[in-house]
Amino acid sequence: MAVDTTTTNTLRNALQDENPLPGQALSCSIGVMAYNEERNIGRLLTALLAQQTSRCQIDEILVLASGCTDGTVDIVSGYCLADPRIKLVVEAERKGKASAVNLFLRHATSDVLVMESADTLPEPTTIERLLEPMCDNPDVGMTGGHPVPINDKNTFMGYAVHLLWQLHHQIAIKKPKLGELTAFRRVFYRIPYDSAVDEANMEPLITGQGYQLRYVPEAIVYNRGAETVHDFLKQRRRIHAGHLRMAREQGYTVATMGSGPILSAILANFAWDWRYFCWTPAVIGLEMYGRYLGWTDYRLKKRSHAIWDIAVTTKGEVTGTDQ
Repeated sequence: MAVDTTTTNTLRNALQDENPLPGQALSCSIGVMAYNEERNIGRLLTALLAQQTSRCQIDEILVLASGCTDGTVDIVSGYCLADPRIKLVVEAERKGKASAVNLFLRHATSDVLVMESADTLPEPTTIERLLEPMCDNPDVGMTGGHPVPINDKNTFMGYAVHLLWQLHHQIAIKKPKLGELTAFRRVFYRIPYDSAVDEANMEPLITGQGYQLRYVPEAIVYNRGAETVHDFLKQRRRIHAGHLRMAREQGYTVATMGSGPILSAILANFAWDWRYFCWTPAVIGLEMYGRYLGWTDYRLKKRSHAIWDIAVTTKGEVTGTDQ
């Protein structure tokens, strides 16, 4: 991807000027992209307002409500009245998460932006920890948090989503692959509108301008993984199709696309447990099938996942407790 070096240097110098001096806080805008999230949006906004910060300052929290047909907009409107930092942007028609992300980029006022999925819940110090690498190093352009599912590990699907995110965690430690909760410097103005993997699309936009990526294991954010095989495959095929498209159009491949890092992480996750021997191969099979479906969507069907079919079992109230 060609980069305008003059524009890049101008943005870089401006952002370095914004880096806090010792004792100053790094200001940020938080964006929450929401579609029918009435069961969790209140818990998320309460958690964001209660963040414990000393090195960063939350200037605003923008909720991008895209085509919501439930009570999401009404709940957020009540929070707007209670705290002026919360702002609501309503997109009447659902156009996909990438469209909502671009609205966030257009409306946010800070030079450091945080994106959090509306179906997640951060710990009290998560935002502070997420931004610390940027406070310490002006060359860090994007950071990512540590997603932890709340699903029951004693069920097959609970085991599957815990295994998936544990592998993500182990791979990201060695080579950052960021998602669910990210922070980044404003060095680009939009992502592809037809993206199905928005955070991944940002990585080459950041690294292409000389910035570093950092995975922050201490920045924990809880989420709910798929609880049925149908929803699991729905997610995995969409994500793989999105990565294939990004590899072709942006020439960038995320760390979790390679079989080598995945195999190493699986072996590192070894345990003398019957579930490891019985369920791990089944999860690998599901992942391979999901990737095959994603490949057929991208190569054969030319199917777009920009506006994806919601995996309903991933929605609902999220607690801050790892099962």
